[in-house]
Amino acid sequence: MDFVFMLTRDDRTVTDCLHVLDSVRDLGITHIGFKDVGVDPATLHRLHARIRDLGATSYLEVVATTRAQALDSVRAAVDLGVDRLMGGTWIDETLALLAGTPTGYLPFVGAPYGHPTRLAGGPERIAADCRRAEAAGCAGVDLLAHRATDADPLDLVRAARAATAGRLVVAGSITTDAQIHALAEAGADAFTVGSAAFAGAVRPAAGGLAAQLTAVLAAAGRPARRRGRPGPAAERAGQLRAPLTLE
Repeated sequence: MDFVFMLTRDDRTVTDCLHVLDSVRDLGITHIGFKDVGVDPATLHRLHARIRDLGATSYLEVVATTRAQALDSVRAAVDLGVDRLMGGTWIDETLALLAGTPTGYLPFVGAPYGHPTRLAGGPERIAADCRRAEAAGCAGVDLLAHRATDADPLDLVRAARAATAGRLVVAGSITTDAQIHALAEAGADAFTVGSAAFAGAVRPAAGGLAAQLTAVLAAAGRPARRRGRPGPAAERAGQLRAPLTLE
């Protein structure tokens, strides 16, 4: 199962995202995401370039609650050239804007509302939305399982997995090894962690951000990679681009 590190806190990209990314670049995280709010477009372009330089898959997650704002986020994703766009519920309009680009779209399923986002809808609603997204041509879905208000989170994950062959990413409010292991057993392909790592909630006694992310990587099934004494620059670049699959 893949771990997507979100450079976000409280649904906003952290203002020191460039510094944060540099500080954890040696951990071997190969799925990295952000929001299009919290920093200016120029910073987002620099951030995305650095994610690409690491050889990582890039994600932008839409948090806008109105159609106009959500579609502006889609345009931002196209401008940046991210690998995967997550969130939003305006599937047809989003896919039209993404047409001809390599960006895969993973919309929210269920009925997200509020800010920070909560999720309404039971397993039947989630399954129906997954089928609808797949039929429309989406690459997968973004499921806010642990922010659910109407059902057990794992019931929603299992319903989504049974309803779609697309990529199933579970986002939000994941803080424990038990949650991560249960998501893997329920069929999730990936999960995101952002605010919890910045807040030190994953391992409260473990220290800073690198320690939090190392714990998440271990729970996902692959220990963090740490380099020893640096070698030539080209060798270091090759190490950073080595594939890491958290399975």
